[in-house]
Amino acid sequence: MKKIFCLMLVLALLVPGAGAFSAHSAIVLDGVTGECLFAQNADEQLPMASTTKIMTAITAIEMGNIDRVYTVKKEYTGVEGSSMYLRAGERISLRDTLYGLMLMSGNDAAVAIAGECGGQETFVDAMNAKAEELQLYHTHFENPNGLDGETHYTTARELAKLTAYAMRNETFREIVSTASCTVAGRTMTNHNKMLRLYDDAVGVKTGFTKRAGRCLVSAAERDGRLLIAVTLNAPDDWNDHMSMLSAAFDRFEHVALVKAGETVSTVPVEGGWLDAVDLVADETVTLSLSEEERERLQTVREGRRFLYAPVAAGESCGALVYRLDGVELARVGLTTAQDSEQLAETPSLWARLFGWLPFL
Repeated sequence: MKKIFCLMLVLALLVPGAGAFSAHSAIVLDGVTGECLFAQNADEQLPMASTTKIMTAITAIEMGNIDRVYTVKKEYTGVEGSSMYLRAGERISLRDTLYGLMLMSGNDAAVAIAGECGGQETFVDAMNAKAEELQLYHTHFENPNGLDGETHYTTARELAKLTAYAMRNETFREIVSTASCTVAGRTMTNHNKMLRLYDDAVGVKTGFTKRAGRCLVSAAERDGRLLIAVTLNAPDDWNDHMSMLSAAFDRFEHVALVKAGETVSTVPVEGGWLDAVDLVADETVTLSLSEEERERLQTVREGRRFLYAPVAAGESCGALVYRLDGVELARVGLTTAQDSEQLAETPSLWARLFGWLPFL
């Protein structure tokens, strides 16, 4: 099924009349399960220009204390390439600098972040350590901004894996999904046009150098399904991404797995008028799934294996968890649907015998 889909996607993108596919290297990755939905030259080591700043941002965020304010040093200003126009002596927070990094693609912002997070050399070492931690063995950084270097490279696949990881961080996701904002006295408009061109887009970063060509990482979310698309050296990257994401989303169907109030299981009751009570779902759960994934989806009930009477309707009793290949996609709380009052204590045989004897 997966191979058929990939072939259909390649044909749709490459066949004349269906729209030319410009990227030298490309991939579409499921942002939750990590499944590859489409790949073309995805493991070729290539320069990635300012998409480097995905790693710069997540490394700085994970170091913590991004609301601290610092004074801009002269060496942070006048950096080659795109800029957020930092001014020497200016007081600015690291958080605001991150917005300048990701929305305006500020190379000066990247240098400032590295400088304020241990110094450039130490910070780049931290970027490479994070790459190793994430098992990105074909990724290496020379700098925090993406300017070309002989040992500054990644692959489309590893850049997608990095982005899927970064998108799980709420601060990172909030920044890269911002279309425009005003911070530190600057009105910033995100260079990532996907946020305006594609309804489901939620990030993340553009890049360009003459050597790397046009690079783009985008993320889109529909019906709870997050997809990551990457193209390296793609002259028509906006159209490439819209085509890739739409074709990938078409693979999935919106499925209601359980409805609020629906009985999904029963649980035994010890010492109650009822031997068991029904468990109902607290809310409706819907997921975007392919036909293949529906067959692989696992449903597991978590919680107590039995209850002791008395049991009241509406008691919380664990959860129903949906997993795909070991990855949790959703969970819904379960509650009891009926009461089961405690049985009156039954007298022992001796007590009943003594009860029959006449009072002496």
